[in-house]
Amino acid sequence: MKSLVWFVFGTACGFVVAHFMNKDPRGHEVLAAVDARITEFTDRMGDAYRQEEARLSGAPAGDEPAA
Repeated sequence: MKSLVWFVFGTACGFVVAHFMNKDPRGHEVLAAVDARITEFTDRMGDAYRQEEARLSGAPAGDEPAA
C-alpha cells in the first residue's frame, strides 16, 4: 500500500512539473520535441506490428515459425 501511495504521489508531481514546464517557452519546446519523438516511435511500432500481422495472416495455418 505504501508503494502505491508513493507511485501516485510521484505521478502527480510529474504532472505538476510538466504543467509548469509547458508554461515556459523553452520548456514548451522541450516537451514538443519529446512528444514528436514518442509519436515517431509509436508510429514505427504500429507500422512494424501491422507488417508482421499481414505477414503472419498470409501464411498457411500451422506454418508459423517456431519461437
